[in-house]
Order: sequence, then C-alpha cells, then structure tokens
Amino acid sequence: MSTKRQPKISIQNIVASVSLNQKIDLQKIVEKFPQTEYNPSVFPGLVFRLKKPKTATLIFGTGKMVCTGAKSEKESRAAVEKVVKELRGQGIQITEKPVVNIQNIVASAELGGEIDLESLVYKLGRVMYEPEQFPGAVFRMDEPKVVFLIFSAGKLVCVGAKKEEQVYAAVEKIQALLEEKDLIFYPDVEGAAIPP
Repeated sequence: MSTKRQPKISIQNIVASVSLNQKIDLQKIVEKFPQTEYNPSVFPGLVFRLKKPKTATLIFGTGKMVCTGAKSEKESRAAVEKVVKELRGQGIQITEKPVVNIQNIVASAELGGEIDLESLVYKLGRVMYEPEQFPGAVFRMDEPKVVFLIFSAGKLVCVGAKKEEQVYAAVEKIQALLEEKDLIFYPDVEGAAIPP
C-alpha cells in the first residue's frame, strides 16, 4: 500500500458578495476615480481594481458589490475595506459597515500521483467523465459541498467552498477516497534509504 502524500493546495480565487445597504452613485465614482471601468450600456456594474491586494471589485448602483481575485478570506475582506475607505476618502457617502459573504473559493491541489479516471467513474459514482469533451472528471462531494475537477496527472480543481477550511477538508477527503479505492498511484521514490 502506498504512503499518504501531503497534497499541495493553493487558493486561486475568492469570490465575495458585499452589501452596503444603500444606493451608490456610480457616475460620481467615475468622476473621482477615472481609472475605474464603467460602461452602463454593456454592463451595469463599475469595475474598481486594486493593485494590493490584487483584486477587482464590481460595484453596482444598488449598493451591492462583488470582489474577486483575492487569495484568502482575509485578503478578500481587506480588499473590500480598502475599496470602501478609498470611496469614503473621495467623498462618496457610505454610512454602514460593508457586509461581506464568501460565495465561492476556487482552489487547486496536487496529490503527487497518477489517478485512474476510467476506474474512477465505476468505483466512486457521482462522477461525470467525457474524455472526448474534457480531459478531467467532475466529482460532486456532499460534505463539504464542493465540486472537483480531477485530472489523471493527480491535479485537482476544487470549487464551491465557502470557507478555506472546507477546501482543505475536501481535498483530504477526496485523497483518502482515491487511496481507499486504489484509484491513485504514487511513483516509487528512487534511491530512498530503507530503514533497517
């Protein structure tokens, strides 16, 4: 039986929805921040980009915002706070503290082994695999409620988590499942010293 490898997990993107509980004058934001992107005939939201943390926040006239691009929950909340602070600094009235909700966390993981996608379909169930259309298998997990894209090279993409710890728990769970059902094969380490 193979030894359990420690997966390499990295958060790629966090999508957070924000409510300011008030209407916002987008035209006034454009006047104060000419670098923002706003074309109401194409899209009703204004794009407010930050260099640090590198994020894009969509701001809507309704007072709703969507922040994308952060690599952690903390960074996502910091980006929202910074956008609100910059708006206030230019005289845009925002009376309440923004309410931030994490909607989706996209993460990638490397398990360090080859995954047998053909057998995955039969041994796991709840798997969609159409190799002619897409090279990865799609697996829906109930708890935590996430969706995995699983690739034969041992790479995963996890979407749908609302908290970072759900990503780590889900990857650990899928790895244990793959090992238990003999669906992942780790390469032998060449030249490794064998203890006496």
